[in-house]
Amino acid sequence: MKSQDKFQVPKVVAEIGCNHKGEVKTAKKMIEIAKSYCGVHAVKFQKRNPRELLTTKEYNAPHPNPINSYGKTYGEHREKLEFSVEIHKELKMFCENIGIVYSTSVWDITSAIEIISLNPKFIKVPSACNLNKRLLEILCKEYHGEIHVSLGMTTRDEQFKIIDFFEKNNRCRDLVVYSCTSGYPVPFKDVCLSEILKLDETVGEKVKNIAFSGHHLGIAIDLGAYMLGAKWIERHYTLDRTWKGTDHAASLEPSGLRKLVRDLEALSESLKSKPTEILDIEIEQRKKLKTNQIRW
Repeated sequence: MKSQDKFQVPKVVAEIGCNHKGEVKTAKKMIEIAKSYCGVHAVKFQKRNPRELLTTKEYNAPHPNPINSYGKTYGEHREKLEFSVEIHKELKMFCENIGIVYSTSVWDITSAIEIISLNPKFIKVPSACNLNKRLLEILCKEYHGEIHVSLGMTTRDEQFKIIDFFEKNNRCRDLVVYSCTSGYPVPFKDVCLSEILKLDETVGEKVKNIAFSGHHLGIAIDLGAYMLGAKWIERHYTLDRTWKGTDHAASLEPSGLRKLVRDLEALSESLKSKPTEILDIEIEQRKKLKTNQIRW
């Protein structure tokens, strides 16, 4: 961990993902609340091309959990939750107009090319896609912003191969890697925060930042992630955890996200040594309370 950045307030990313239910109006409302009420640094969506990602059989199969489906088949469900690149452009402009960073996770080649055309400040590669060499190659060669990569469901050997790939492409200076456990939600025993330390020890000097993507309940764990060195904290975000969909249960509602930002800022402000032996706030108390003491 770079000592000069040790106590820097981490950047909080509110992952809207597909929690907008396929509704642009809802997406914009979520962006506005994330900015004005929660105070996060960035919002992040997801971009998929279902026809590219799914086989015909997978596309036409029913959703594995029908109660969460937005269509008659899994493919229709995914299409209902997708925004076109034109809508993503509209959402990016909306973010810029109110002063919050827009980003998106890309799940396939077509989506990567489309989002690259919008030139966001960073693009995320989800855990499910971090071994897609062609996808990583396109991002390294065609995109010049930060590339964020989640490492859920990824062996240590695979992690090193990913870092090596970015080194060979001279893009480690733009690489942010996320410690992550892929589950929705993740029980505390499976969060494994010490992975942040392992990443810092093994690749911390090579990459731009170490980050944490959490799918757990509550906000206490994120404070621990910050204390262990995470410079970015990403949490799924929804307006209502009871909405239909698989991600809502592992998401924070606005009040929780606001408290997370507040607590991270407070913790960051508190993590310093005393600049003087006796602080100004202590002087009056010292006069009142340190009386009749033995003089050494």
